[in-house]
Amino acid sequence: MSHQVTLMTRQGCHACEVAEADLRRICGELAVEWSAVDVDTDPELRAEYGDRVPVILVDGAEHGYWKVEEERLRRALAG
Repeated sequence: MSHQVTLMTRQGCHACEVAEADLRRICGELAVEWSAVDVDTDPELRAEYGDRVPVILVDGAEHGYWKVEEERLRRALAG
């Protein structure tokens, strides 16, 4: 099963930079596609996610926020 991971992020967010590095590593190891979306480019995204970035989505569903929980993410991507 192929999964898609999306990182909701914003410029100048240190926690977002850490989450992006984690996703780059984990998704790279698992050959899972991922992308980053800047919430400040869209008022609806900013309203939905702005107070909690970084937010990690797996297949469009919210998986977690503020940090990547590596083992939990690996389990989600294995299924």
